[in-house]
Amino acid sequence: MSFYVYLSGEIHTDWRDEIRRGAEAAGLDIVFTSPVTDHDASDAAGDMLGEQEKPFWRDHQSSKVNAIRTRTLIEQSDLVVVRFGDKYKQWNAAFDAGYCSALAKPYVTLHAEDIVHPLKEVDADAMAWATTTDQIVEILRYVTAA
Repeated sequence: MSFYVYLSGEIHTDWRDEIRRGAEAAGLDIVFTSPVTDHDASDAAGDMLGEQEKPFWRDHQSSKVNAIRTRTLIEQSDLVVVRFGDKYKQWNAAFDAGYCSALAKPYVTLHAEDIVHPLKEVDADAMAWATTTDQIVEILRYVTAA
């Protein structure tokens, strides 16, 4: 039986690939999904619905189209990993964590120690907080063990 893991959050580093490689090396039966990680494509997700005069409405349109994928894959997942990087303020990641919380969907956070304070509420509802992708792989190994 496959375990479904949604990899949410920061899109500017290869953390998703590190987790995938670690899970594969460990022989874990995990199906990984994620949001669209091409920043420009994500920003343009709603452009096919028509040009908008104001950037707010373009973002609004695209966020709704992106939400079709995000909500569906989060709801179908067994676990969500929410990554907060150090370069950007990932409000979308915080939103995904809140969505998981509202659904009672288990999630773990992945972030550096220096942002523990601003993420205290997000971490408080997480099943675990990790600082490395290796820790995430170990969590996945444990929760999928027969």
